[in-house]
Amino acid sequence: MSTHLHHIHLFCSDLAATVRWWSEMLDATVEFDGDFGGARNVFLRVGAGRLHLYDQPPRDQQQQRNAVHHVGIRTGDLPGLVEHMRSRGIVFRTDIREFGAWRYIMAEAPDGVLLELFQVDAARLGGAAGRYFADESDDGAASPGASDRLPDKRRRPDGGGP
Repeated sequence: MSTHLHHIHLFCSDLAATVRWWSEMLDATVEFDGDFGGARNVFLRVGAGRLHLYDQPPRDQQQQRNAVHHVGIRTGDLPGLVEHMRSRGIVFRTDIREFGAWRYIMAEAPDGVLLELFQVDAARLGGAAGRYFADESDDGAASPGASDRLPDKRRRPDGGGP
């Protein structure tokens, strides 16, 4: 038996605006829009991942609490994605944070959903973390070329490279 994370399901105070945001910002496509389990649901594909949306406002908004901390969105071109989102009015609180083979930035989606937008070079990361992050985007034509790999930001104590 194979087990894997299939999707994240979010409540939406404005379903149309949420679908539009995910489509315009992250190229999501609507795969299903209809009644599922007694409520209207929209199922999106975001690259190789899936996101399900309820046509219901988030619960307990007065407390501003829910069980989702953030949704991780992997990209092969983080600077390009950030520029795309900035050109559409998204304001980021920080710049991209660099950690050698991995970099990220946080953004807010509709209904206060926190997104971690990240880029990782799984092969360069290595070890257990490298194996964990290796996926279909790392092989064949989908794999970024050597010139697209993340720059190595690690430095020796003497100021030299790795």
